[in-house]
Amino acid sequence: MKNRKYAVLIVTYGEVERLTLRNLWPSTRRIVKVITRQIVKVPKLLIYLIADYRSTRHYIDWRLHNYESTLVDTNRTQTMAIANLIRKSSRPVLSSVDVDVLDSYYFVPPYLEDTLLEVQNSYDGVVVVPMIPVESAFSCGVACQFVSDVYGDQKFEKVRLLNKLWQDQELHRIYTDYLFENVDRSYVDKGEKKGLVLVIHGTLVRDRAGNPPKVFTGLNETGEFFGMMKQRIMDDPRNVFQGVKQGCMNHTAGGEWTSETVQKAFQEFVAEGYDSVVMFPYGFFADNSETEYEARTLLEKSPFTYKQYIRCINGYPKFAEWLSSRIVDQVEKLDAIQGTFENMQPAKK
Repeated sequence: MKNRKYAVLIVTYGEVERLTLRNLWPSTRRIVKVITRQIVKVPKLLIYLIADYRSTRHYIDWRLHNYESTLVDTNRTQTMAIANLIRKSSRPVLSSVDVDVLDSYYFVPPYLEDTLLEVQNSYDGVVVVPMIPVESAFSCGVACQFVSDVYGDQKFEKVRLLNKLWQDQELHRIYTDYLFENVDRSYVDKGEKKGLVLVIHGTLVRDRAGNPPKVFTGLNETGEFFGMMKQRIMDDPRNVFQGVKQGCMNHTAGGEWTSETVQKAFQEFVAEGYDSVVMFPYGFFADNSETEYEARTLLEKSPFTYKQYIRCINGYPKFAEWLSSRIVDQVEKLDAIQGTFENMQPAKK
């Protein structure tokens, strides 16, 4: 009997690797079409104007500050690490199925919807892995929409989507280990009050009319995730921080966004007499323009005597091991579902 064959898609937003306006234009237009239009009604004719204005603004800003995104390169590296771990795994299901691991993106090629179309007929099923720990209409929701567009009613038989990663206590442990392994120990015994800012993407709280958003924003999940991580860090015997605060990176369009911003966290730490701050973007699995450029720039401009930026989980081996195990769990479930469907089919005469 021929092995079933599954594709695993490691998916994230994607940012242009080579900074040119020609590259930025299509990427930003897709962002406006896919994300912005969920929270603000944008007339079709304005999409290009808004997107091209944003592209020009980003181009000038990033060029002036010599910023080049590492997101796609990091996601590609993570994809290869996960593929290698799955290939070496001794999990029983992998002796009876074949698995290929591919990278894909919402806003730069290879686009997720194109990749789904490519694997639809050449694989028995697909596991989609959005590389954002907290679900919302703007992150995992994009993947769900593309899956529905391509697979329709077959998605229940053909597709598994990795979700609720923020609830996984093993991820909390890995995050905590990574954080304390990377904290600069040279300042620990100096007696200063040390604060930690956990950075995450902010979300919409109320629309322009003051009403709750009509789309799922992941607001409660964002708060719960922070509460879990804060408690875990403060209870850890390795802890060197007297305070931990949430630092949201917000947009400006659509209404009122989360109030617990990076700027607010810094202001509160200053008022409370802190002179040392560490920043860790726990709400992202790979560094991007919001973390290694925007959030890090805010840190560098802050008034603290000591400041440290700890990069996203990026190439941390324990993270890749955990995620590959979660992926194989989904391969097992997909294989079992398809086995059940096959057994339900009437026997051929």
